[in-house]
Amino acid sequence: MARFANLRHISALDPVTDHQEIMRISAGLEFPWDYQKALEMALFRTYCVPTISGLLERTGEFERRPQKRYDDTAVLMAELVEHGYDSPRGREALRVVNRQHGRYDISNADMLYVLSTFIYDPIDWLQRYGWRPLTHNERLAAFHFYRAVGARMGIREIPAAYDEFLAFKAAYEQEHFVFAPSNRRIGQYTLDLFCSWYPSVARPAVSRAVVAMLDEQMVRAFGFTAPPAWVGAAGRLALRLRAAVVRRMPVRRELKLTSTRNRTYPGYPRGYRPSDLGASSSTAP
Repeated sequence: MARFANLRHISALDPVTDHQEIMRISAGLEFPWDYQKALEMALFRTYCVPTISGLLERTGEFERRPQKRYDDTAVLMAELVEHGYDSPRGREALRVVNRQHGRYDISNADMLYVLSTFIYDPIDWLQRYGWRPLTHNERLAAFHFYRAVGARMGIREIPAAYDEFLAFKAAYEQEHFVFAPSNRRIGQYTLDLFCSWYPSVARPAVSRAVVAMLDEQMVRAFGFTAPPAWVGAAGRLALRLRAAVVRRMPVRRELKLTSTRNRTYPGYPRGYRPSDLGASSSTAP
């Protein structure tokens, strides 16, 4: 029963008024690895929208410094979850995000869509591959957390209801997930980045495995060639086996958010402030 101590605590909290604490527990204690992977795939998903991939291509950041851009985004979001969006470090992180976004002409609709992926893609991932699915409280807390973050980023017309925002996400993908050369190039830069985290001998297999995890709509929008169906089936089985193992592990006691290893800022957060992130980089959506 100790494995479910955090879950019992979450169940006693209010997903509206306590959404920051619930997010901190879910992302930092219960599912740190899953949240990291789910958000990697969520950002990957946004590059299926030509206006988003086109902007990223124009900045040149994905071609020149893909690892730094990835680390800036991941760590800034981790700052918000770990410390809270209205904490000193949280406000500092938001200033960095808003400064970088303010350099570009980004439509409110694209910003709204990117925000939606931070809510719903981890929920979907954990439903499929988590050692347990997110509870009603956790799902609503994610919605209220990122809705508050979005408001502080100046994003307008954020839906007030969980199901309404989810419907917006689905409709936006249906309309805007179309192939464009910029999708393919940004998608390939991102795929190459994912592969670079593994030994060179494993990279072709990693590339096939990542593409196999994409849905058909994403594969078409990127212009990728889907690998055989068994590759995706094997990857999904491996993730479910991992979940079965994690379910039997002791409950995590220390947060794993900003302290997660990254390749750009050794030892983060020791010796760093959120304002040090993105200093020479263009953090677009």
